[in-house]
Amino acid sequence: MCAAVYVLSTVTGYVLTSALLLKCPSLLHRRKRQTFLGRHISHRGGAGENLENTMAAFKHAVALGTDMLELDCHLTKDEQVVVSHDANLQRSTGINAYISDTAYAVSYPLLYLILSPFQLLKCLNTGGEDKRIPLLRDVFDAFPNTPVNIDIKVNNDTLIKKVSELVVKYDREHLTVWGNARNQVVKKCYKENPRIPVLFSLPRVLQLLGLFYTGLLPFVPLKEQFLEIPMPSIITKLKDPNNLTRSQRFITWLADTLLMRKALFDHLTARGIQVYIWVLNDEEDFQRAFDLGATGVMTDFPTRLKDFMDRNGISKPQ
Repeated sequence: MCAAVYVLSTVTGYVLTSALLLKCPSLLHRRKRQTFLGRHISHRGGAGENLENTMAAFKHAVALGTDMLELDCHLTKDEQVVVSHDANLQRSTGINAYISDTAYAVSYPLLYLILSPFQLLKCLNTGGEDKRIPLLRDVFDAFPNTPVNIDIKVNNDTLIKKVSELVVKYDREHLTVWGNARNQVVKKCYKENPRIPVLFSLPRVLQLLGLFYTGLLPFVPLKEQFLEIPMPSIITKLKDPNNLTRSQRFITWLADTLLMRKALFDHLTARGIQVYIWVLNDEEDFQRAFDLGATGVMTDFPTRLKDFMDRNGISKPQ
């Protein structure tokens, strides 16, 4: 009897303490300092309105007033840091060559049309006169005051070191977040320059969910400052729901139920960790993300997101 009372009181105390700290994390953790706030994030510069990861796309997004540019980096054969999502140039240039095997001086011109993977109809986007894959330093030169979200696409020590050097050279440690879905890459980024904020890798997202659902999250310190996750339910908009198997629909529902939790987002934002949902391209998903407490939305259509935020009075960072 005494043992049962002890266990019950211990469990009750744990649950109550966890619930309290979930709501009021400042009782245990110092809130992370935020040097910028991203509400409107342009995915690859806005891949639905311009050629992705090009200066034309970035200029368009910044002119609209985007809070952050999201882009991807690779390293060329002559060790130049270029902005490109794919390791192979086939989709963007029509040439079957790897960036790592190609010198930047002989890089191939971009195609007029590039397929975008996050659009139901796979719209083709014109690129205007922008025909060259940009260097990361070109982006830093052109937009010195715009926060940039960098996806380090390959596990390459030289790439990580050179990106860090560029961030430091352009005095952008307070305007940059970097990382990758792979935990090894994020660890290397953090080791190379812990002053540049990192995002949660996929294994760390899974660990975060485990901590949240066991009630341990409020007790655990977190080094990451950005949680960037997809909204799983958008799979039904990228694919015909009738073509999804029963198991695929169940997995999508389960992932969406586990990931899209307002209590989780509220706890993280109270600790100074920004939550970004990607890649959302319609107003229904914009609304859901902000209703759930996400800090910001990452989109291929920066104009569409801006119009939505303006109409609904969603505040911009001050």
